[in-house]
Amino acid sequence: MTAAFFVTTTRRFDREFKKLAAKQHGLPEMFRQVLEILKADPYNRGRRNPIKKLEGVAAGEGQYRIRTGRFRFRFDVDGQTVVLMACSLRREDSYR
Repeated sequence: MTAAFFVTTTRRFDREFKKLAAKQHGLPEMFRQVLEILKADPYNRGRRNPIKKLEGVAAGEGQYRIRTGRFRFRFDVDGQTVVLMACSLRREDSYR
């Protein structure tokens, strides 16, 4: 299967990812999985992936979010290009 979308990152994403990857050793493998998902179906039309369109977020600010484990990746889709905007770690006490 060929990838239908091209995935790129912003400087902000690169900085956040580098900081988190230094402390969170599982992040690079999870990121590879996220890349494969985003290359194939960033809109989650197959409804198989943990992708959510965020309400009240304008284009250019990370309209979509994909989660994997404790990590969250925000991205926009512009035509056939997926732009990763932010990478973050969910806190342990977020849902208590």
